[in-house]
Amino acid sequence: MSNLDLSPLLQRLEEYQPQGRTALLPALHDAQQLYGYIPQAAAKAIGQALNVPLADVYGVIEFYSLFYSQPVGKTVIHICNDPACALAGSEALFKQIRFQQESAPAIDSPLSLTVEMAPCLGLCEHAPAVLIQGQPVARANRQTWQELVSGKGERPSSMLGGTVSILTANCGLGHTVELSEYLDLGGYQALRKALNMPPRQVIEEIKAAGLVGRGGAAFPTGLKWEAAANAPGEVKYVVCNADEAEPGTFKDRVLMEDDPHSILEGILIAAYAIGAQKGYVYIRGEYLLPYQAMNKAVEDAHQAGFLGNNVLDSDFNFEIEIRRGAGAYICGEETALFESIEGKRGFPRLKPPFPTTYGLFGKPTVINNVETLANVPIIIRKGSAHYRKLGTEKSPGSKLFCLSGDVVRPGLYEIPFGVPFHHLLYDLAGGVRPGHRFQAALFGGAAGAFATPDHLNVRLTFEDLKEAGLPLGSGVITVFDETRDLRDICLHLARFFVEESCGKCYPCQIGTQRQFEIMERIARGEVQKDDWERLQDVGWTMTDSSLCGLGQTAASAILSAMKHFPHLFQPV
Repeated sequence: MSNLDLSPLLQRLEEYQPQGRTALLPALHDAQQLYGYIPQAAAKAIGQALNVPLADVYGVIEFYSLFYSQPVGKTVIHICNDPACALAGSEALFKQIRFQQESAPAIDSPLSLTVEMAPCLGLCEHAPAVLIQGQPVARANRQTWQELVSGKGERPSSMLGGTVSILTANCGLGHTVELSEYLDLGGYQALRKALNMPPRQVIEEIKAAGLVGRGGAAFPTGLKWEAAANAPGEVKYVVCNADEAEPGTFKDRVLMEDDPHSILEGILIAAYAIGAQKGYVYIRGEYLLPYQAMNKAVEDAHQAGFLGNNVLDSDFNFEIEIRRGAGAYICGEETALFESIEGKRGFPRLKPPFPTTYGLFGKPTVINNVETLANVPIIIRKGSAHYRKLGTEKSPGSKLFCLSGDVVRPGLYEIPFGVPFHHLLYDLAGGVRPGHRFQAALFGGAAGAFATPDHLNVRLTFEDLKEAGLPLGSGVITVFDETRDLRDICLHLARFFVEESCGKCYPCQIGTQRQFEIMERIARGEVQKDDWERLQDVGWTMTDSSLCGLGQTAASAILSAMKHFPHLFQPV
């Protein structure tokens, strides 16, 4: 691109310049949108405008998988390779497209098409899924690659089920719920109610409801808010973690695409409760449609007086900025997400200090995931006592479960805590695919553990699953029938972690590589007599000594498979 026209980029950089380095990711996204990749001249202009050294600009570009520093095809296809999509034939689809591409290289030009595998696209109920120029396509193996590129692929729609409809009450309508419709459905009533309560009372109501984080950590939400509210300092932040990248998870995508204002309302209430005046929603880079839906919701809310100065004629002032990631699983870790918003590579920070005292930009910060925040308006509007009518004492309310894999009706299921796994799988989702029987299910995604037929009657609660040695996590359940080789599934998981490890700490950087090498050999049937001990040693070393949750859980699924299916890891 010898005659690169920088004028449109420079015009955008004028808007970003006052923000400095924190605008680095948005600027890089703009450059790539303009030129198809990030040319050296564009990177240099961005660095100069934002006062970021060029080496740091390239450090960020190379860190994120969705940024390109070299020319790519006019059309970029990402083919999902998470367990659900792999079961549905994504690897064969990838090979098919690559073969056809090589057989007919002159479609338009040698660079007309770029095809890449992706670890998870958050479209697991539509497996095998692909992104074409960021646009999702469902069940892509039903179309030829020419149909996919021409835009004739099947568009995904919300696949909902369950026994209650609370969090998903406004989902599955076939369109994004706009502000006027949200208001007609009772939207922002909780915010009005909260603004007439002392902030401390709002926090106490969340604590009384027993709401805990729904992103996997399950930390009590009210205690987190209380710690941030009590932290010294006038500048505080609320961050919505929408970097939903755990393989098998897609619930946050559905909420953002269908009901974005419920999330904004939860953020606003959280901000009022802790005394924050600025918030961020960080959405994973693969989620273009949710990003667009949330941006539109923020614009409409601002025009209607739900954002900005004197919200709803109160003394409360609040602004929200939507940020888009660029393909890095590690940025789902809260401190790595902060680093990304600040315009850096997404390396996790050492803790303590914790975000409630030293978070985004070094200020007290509350960070909650999408599903957690969507619960907040429900609790405030109807009260904690009403919220607790569903679920159990230790696991109140309803929960979203993402069901995929070898199941008749994959989709997003909302059920009260306490429903047995058997009921969810067989009565609601139709059981495993016809003619086959249940072998195992992976709970919690790549960072999870395997359930066996002995776990079918376990109740889906935090306490029951913990007792059974299973993580509830973010609500991921991927089902495998008896035809699936779990060694191959474990190999996919090992590959995922070796690719997603940020490399900051040696236990994870080296451990994920060794784990992958061993699993690669085992999957080929070349089991060595000491592989069992090697996997145990590597796995527990990562678990005990890694810096963040990625390395600490990188071996959990494989160690679980070794416990329940030991014969798969032994020499024949």
